[in-house]
Order: sequence, then C-alpha cells, then structure tokens
Amino acid sequence: MEGEEFKVAAKEMVDYIVDYLTNIRERRVLPEVEPGYLRPLLPPAAPDTPDQWKDIMTDIERVIMPGITHWQSPNFHAYFPATNSYPATLADILSDSIGCIGFSWISSPACTELEVVMMDWLGQLLGLPQDFLFSPEGTGGGVIQSTASEATLVALLSAQSKKLKELGHTPTTAHPQLVAYTSDQSHSSVERAGMLGGVLTRLVTSDEQFAMRGPALRQAILADIKEGLIPFFVVGTVGTTSACSFDNLREIGELAKKFGLWFHVDAAYAGSAFICEEFRYLMDGLELAHSFNFNPHKWLLVNFDCSAMWFKNSNDVVEAFNVDPLYLKHEKQGQVPDYRHWQIPLGRRFRSLKLWFVMRMYGKQGLQAHIRKQVSLAHQFESHVMEDSRFEIICPVTLGLVCFRLKNEDNTMNEKLLKNINAGGVIHMVPSKIRDVYFLRFVVCSYQTESDDVKTAWKEVKKQADLLHL
Repeated sequence: MEGEEFKVAAKEMVDYIVDYLTNIRERRVLPEVEPGYLRPLLPPAAPDTPDQWKDIMTDIERVIMPGITHWQSPNFHAYFPATNSYPATLADILSDSIGCIGFSWISSPACTELEVVMMDWLGQLLGLPQDFLFSPEGTGGGVIQSTASEATLVALLSAQSKKLKELGHTPTTAHPQLVAYTSDQSHSSVERAGMLGGVLTRLVTSDEQFAMRGPALRQAILADIKEGLIPFFVVGTVGTTSACSFDNLREIGELAKKFGLWFHVDAAYAGSAFICEEFRYLMDGLELAHSFNFNPHKWLLVNFDCSAMWFKNSNDVVEAFNVDPLYLKHEKQGQVPDYRHWQIPLGRRFRSLKLWFVMRMYGKQGLQAHIRKQVSLAHQFESHVMEDSRFEIICPVTLGLVCFRLKNEDNTMNEKLLKNINAGGVIHMVPSKIRDVYFLRFVVCSYQTESDDVKTAWKEVKKQADLLHL
C-alpha cells in the first residue's frame, strides 16, 4: 500500500470508526460467540499473494465484530471504564506513523520532552504535591507506564533495591525476609507484583468500609518484625476494584515513615476524579507517599495504554533499573530523563501525544465536566436501586461505581440475576464478592452514556428480577 492508496483506505477506516461509535447502541454489548469461533472464518494459512483492501474492510464485520465486547457502548457497565476519544485516537495515529522507540532522549527528543511537560501538566490538574513534579531543584518527576499493574511492580522493585542497599546487600541478591503490605481489597496485581519480585505480600484486613486503616497495618508490621521479617513496602489503594473503597492514606503514610517502608498509592480508576477539586479529599495524605499512579486510559478520555506514575525521588527508580551499555549512551545524558531507566521494558511508544491532544481539545473544564457527569449518572442509578425495596446498596457511592444486590436473597439468587442480565444482551455487568457476600457492580463507562441509558440499564435489571418472580 502506497501513500495515495493509504489516503483512500484511511478515509474509509475513519468513516467506519465514526459510524461504529455513533451507532454503537444498536450493537449487542456482549458477543454470543463460542470459544474457537474465529478460526473457521479464516483460511488455514496466510495468503501467498496480497489481498484487496476492500476484502479486509468487509471482513471486519464478518470476522472481528461478532467477537467484540463493545467497551465503548453506553450499555457497557462492567469492570471500570476504558475510555477513548477522537483526539486520543488521532494522537495514536500520529504516534504509530512516527514510529519512534523513545527509550532515551536522543532516540527522539520530542518523545521524552513532551512526556516531561505533560506529566507536569497532568500532575498540576490533579493537584498533586509539588515534590512529585519535575523541577530543577527537586528529584520528583513523572513517567507514562503501560498499566497500573506495571507501575506497582516498578514501585516494588525500586523499593526492594533501595532496602537491599540499606541492608548492605547487592540489589540482585534475593532476600526472603522482605515483606510487603496491602489491603485485602487491593487489586490482585499488587499481590502479583510481590510474586514477581520474590517477596511475601501480607494482605491486611480492611475495616467495615472496606478500607485499610493504620491500626490493622501497624499490627501486621509489628507481628512480622517480631518474627524476624523486614517490612519494606506498602500499597494504599484509592478506589478499589471490588467496591471503590478508599484506604486511609494519612494513617498508612505515617506508619510507612515510622517503619521505613516505601509507600506507593494506586489510584488506577479514582485518580482521574482528582481533576475535580471536590474529590481531592480522597487523596488526603498523598504527600507522605513515595510514588503515585493512576490510569488516564480508564476515565480521562485517553486511549489504552497510558498509566501515569510519579516519584518523589526519581533517583530511586533510576538506580534500581539502570543498565547503560555503550550503544545506548549519548552526549546529553543526565540533562533530561532517559525513560528506559524508569520502566521495565526498554522500548516505549510516543504516548504523551495522547495526553497533549486530549488536554488541549477538552481543557480542564471539559475534563471536569466529563467526570462530574458520570458521577451524577452513577447517583441516578443508585436512586433507582434505593427506590426498589427488593434491592440494597452494598457500600457508599462516591464516584462512578454502584454496588448493589437483591436484599434478603442468597448469593445463588444474585448470581442467577446477573447471569440472566448478561444473557439478555441489553447491558453488561460483572460481579464481585467481599466476605462471602456476592453483589453486582454497575459502572458508568462510556463517555456517550446519558440519563436514558441509565434508565435502560435499570429497566433491564428490574425486568430480569421480575422474571425470577421476586
């Protein structure tokens, strides 16, 4: 495909994308295919001669769309948002076309320098403590990771390296006595980071609001010290996956300081809300953290992948990850970040373009309006639930997640309700379970979701409950 052919094909693809997103309500949100559906639709081997573009376009609907779960649908209410927007899509087109691998400043200076500026822009929009931002006098700074899971692993490995040096060990030496802490409500990726780092992860029992608090963490730390273990790392979660609960960052941070632990804050979903001043009380105590992460690709209209991470002292991650062969050296080293030292992979895409385009096209006020609208839609769904005596709300609705269940019914009946809702194909939700209580999660996900879509979702929930003769 040459340039002129690409122009025609690109226009056709853009038209298809706009039509897809504009009319996405007409598609069943959850596919009905069975595992292995796709292989019989394709030849057994790659073609010997080139196919025609028109045939590829035709096969999108024939082969791909039957197996798509439509995450951008206003009827998609599962997991957490994975938003996109036209400005972010345009940025990815440009990034893909430039095709740079921005592991160092010299590999493409704009790739590094725009990321430095965008991480400061974004940090300022969220109201982050100043020492997380880049400054000539400080050691703070931000980097775009691929996911919050990767950010947690980066923080853990940085903390592990720092602690081993304090103990007089080389960073590559395993130390079976190291122990990390997180809430029993934290995302599974935190425990997985401990597995990959080869350290024990202690799950601290959360309180009645599903939050990790200082007294329980202190008790766990003291018990481990008594057993000869070495506490070194703790993760506080702002907006847990199961119930969108909020750990007490101040209590955790004060304990981390007292016992010499690296304190990482995971705000993968909820962090986007801090662009609105009224939600910043949720990050009280963040100034005590060593690192902070949230996913703009979840709720801030930026396409996956774009996970924003800040360090109070970026030297810690650089010292942990620095391997500097001659073929990667350049004359400007030390004057600007070489982001290969801030992450697990070497290569990296030009992801800051997405932040630049989105922040410029929406502005602070536009992004705030997006968050506030979705929070109000969640409260609308909450009000529908509360008006029906058959249902109950499991935990306070703070942002865009509503956790609810059939009241006075066992887990089996709630499981059956959700199964029937998803089988109906009108909306899609997923469940969670805390302390043996099974419940349904309704999340406002699509930027296209309107009040009528929330009414449609509740109507479907009521319909399926009626069919169960409840």
